[in-house]
Amino acid sequence: MPILEKAASRRRSRVGDFLAVLLLAAVVGGGIWLWWHQKHPAKLAKYKPVATSVSPVENRKPKLKPLVVAPQVALDFPRPVRDGFEAQVALARRAISPGSIDAAIGSQTRAAIAAFQRSQKLYESAALDTNTRPLLTLDAPLLTSYIVKTNDLARLQPLGKTWLAKSEQTALDYETILELVAETAHSYPILIQKLNPEVNWANVVAGTVLKIPDVKYPEPASQAALVVIHLADRFLEAFDDQTNLLAHFPCSIAARVEKRPVGELHVIVVAPHPNYTVDPELFPESAELQAIGHKLILPPGPNNPVGVAWIGLDKPGYGMHGTPMPEQVGRTESHGCFRLANWDAEYLLKLVWVGMPVEVVP
Repeated sequence: MPILEKAASRRRSRVGDFLAVLLLAAVVGGGIWLWWHQKHPAKLAKYKPVATSVSPVENRKPKLKPLVVAPQVALDFPRPVRDGFEAQVALARRAISPGSIDAAIGSQTRAAIAAFQRSQKLYESAALDTNTRPLLTLDAPLLTSYIVKTNDLARLQPLGKTWLAKSEQTALDYETILELVAETAHSYPILIQKLNPEVNWANVVAGTVLKIPDVKYPEPASQAALVVIHLADRFLEAFDDQTNLLAHFPCSIAARVEKRPVGELHVIVVAPHPNYTVDPELFPESAELQAIGHKLILPPGPNNPVGVAWIGLDKPGYGMHGTPMPEQVGRTESHGCFRLANWDAEYLLKLVWVGMPVEVVP
């Protein structure tokens, strides 16, 4: 027993020594850390959370990169276009629409360039090539100023969420000043925001000065002799009696192939600022209309289902018309009609006449 007790005593002594050494190391290490922290505060600072005044909601909002356009002097014009944005404006000034202007060369801009090349008897590259640039010129600065008017603000009103609510409104007008200004400039709302990054669009007041693309279609020298609608490429073109191009517009076509008429049609009615009759029989997918069970008449306005213009054709239920969503023209499909941006439908009113042929090609 004495031998076992001595062995146990030696083990307890070694454990005690180990714990004492461990405690001493912890004390020494803590002292070293405290000294280093006091001598090198900057090295630890980067690991501390940085306070911010931006709320979590604001931090999630996508920030638009401003679109900066170099100052332009009237004496510098006319000159060839330099980029896609200038090309879109130059084309639009010729009533050759690149779709809603967005400062990017997409499929609708390429189709507009090809239309311009055809009108100039150039090779149709659908690109700003060396033969096209000298002829596609800007005759004035790219941008102009738009001053928000009291009347602009007075006409704004929320859009009803149901067919019945829309039928009870005084007009289906613009909901926001951004929507109004974007359509005035034939542009995407995002482009207008990029050109005016300092504007608080939730609180625009009368007298606010905005930068917008300077786009205005030319007054037509004559009415069209013919309109041709290209189903596969989703665009509409108007020609005079000498086959000169008067206008080129993107358009939406029917979603279902059997509702896409091919052949010669004729204009039978021309109606600016039309109302719109909603027939439950034409919208079987609408539970609301099926429950109402009778037709509703929606008032005129840019947010009317047929926009600001209706050009009826001699195939029942078919026509060329505007739309409340110009950014989607040529990208989404319709129930059967030929849908245009409001500004294009409004211009087409000046070109067409009752009895005019409309050729629909595959």
